[in-house]
Amino acid sequence: MYNILFICHGNICRSPMAEFLLRDMVNKQGRGGEFYIRSAATSAEEIGNPVHYGTRKKLVEHGISCEGKTAVQLTRGDYDKYDYIIAMDEMNIRNIMRIIKSDPKHKVSLFLDFAGEHRSIADPWYTGNFDETYNDVLKGCRALLASLK
Repeated sequence: MYNILFICHGNICRSPMAEFLLRDMVNKQGRGGEFYIRSAATSAEEIGNPVHYGTRKKLVEHGISCEGKTAVQLTRGDYDKYDYIIAMDEMNIRNIMRIIKSDPKHKVSLFLDFAGEHRSIADPWYTGNFDETYNDVLKGCRALLASLK
């Protein structure tokens, strides 16, 4: 079982996009039972709020629902629960480390590192470009899945 936690600042745009896209991909491959996939925020700003309408719209375009998801915050205890804690950008990594304190098992990574690209996924909350974010999240999901075969 692969336990994967995607992280972004508010858990309303990028990390839920990754959560639901990856879940859809593994289910379509018949591998859903091999994965436990969730997402969380490093901040408390959006806790309890639904997924951003731009992310919801983008996922629906691809036949993916994120109905019922609300923002939650990363906890220190999540470190023991997950095998992979995957951040959307460098600031997320700094904030993850502030919460979990240390990463002795090297579980924390930048999402696009799986695709061989050490760079951030732009936050569509600021850019408004959900297409670009979706394409980067898709690239990260494909690369992550390829590494877990």
